[in-house]
Amino acid sequence: MKLNFVLYALAPVIGFLAITGITAFSERSSKVSEATSSINVVRPIEDVAALGQLSPLGEVRKLAAPVTSFGGTPRIAELLIREGDIVKRGQRIAVFDNRPQILADLQGVRARIKALESNIKILKIEFSRYKKAAMQGAASLVTLEEKQNELVKIEGQREEALAELNGLETDLSNSELKTPIDGIILRIYARGGERPGEDGVLEVGNNQSMEALIEVYESDINRVEIDQSVSLTSENGGFNGMLKGRVKSISPQVRQRKVLSTDPTGDADARIVEVRVILDKSSAKLVDHLTGMKVIARFKSL
Repeated sequence: MKLNFVLYALAPVIGFLAITGITAFSERSSKVSEATSSINVVRPIEDVAALGQLSPLGEVRKLAAPVTSFGGTPRIAELLIREGDIVKRGQRIAVFDNRPQILADLQGVRARIKALESNIKILKIEFSRYKKAAMQGAASLVTLEEKQNELVKIEGQREEALAELNGLETDLSNSELKTPIDGIILRIYARGGERPGEDGVLEVGNNQSMEALIEVYESDINRVEIDQSVSLTSENGGFNGMLKGRVKSISPQVRQRKVLSTDPTGDADARIVEVRVILDKSSAKLVDHLTGMKVIARFKSL
């Protein structure tokens, strides 16, 4: 009886403690839940990957055929190089079909100049004699004047022949094509027997340094910056290993992609930004003969 009375008396206290405990436990659980939800899951930033192609970093020259005195261009008689060949400055790379005629004309002009110089030498001797004779009254001044005019005329003919010789020597120099720079033959537009058109004969590029022109999707360009490290691999196994480089410039223009992937599901109409990547010296040396080769670039996360 007393026990029941005690339990009855303590019931409110026990109820209060139970409610307080449950409330405290609920609050602690809520705080733990809030703390857990407030923790952001940090995911690692993935490297930007994009497709591009190799290109000479230096100048690219488009070499044209000479223009003849008739306003046309000669045909190519002989092409001495192929696409991909390494060439040195001053190396002869093509010969035009007007060269034999120029050589023949040069031979004729040189013979004519030689004959004129012989005549001038003789006329000068004669003029000197007539001049002495005229001073002594043994020859007329009219004859002396005729000799002088004849000498002036032949000297004029020699000057004309010398000018023609200079022109032919220039034509002879232009009758063969020489590369103005050290580099690599990038593209040939005209071959033996053909008359070069508006594109000229060929393109030669300075391959002492190489770069890669990378097309980065516009959605990824905010993760690319100047001097960022880049690694490059061949898309189709054209070279082994990995190339290294750094971002040189980022185009301010967004345009459609030009370098298409071998993946048939690739988006050919994707909008991209062109990024120029300079290869380091050791990497450039490995691929200096692979202009235009497709590469996959990975821009190291910032």
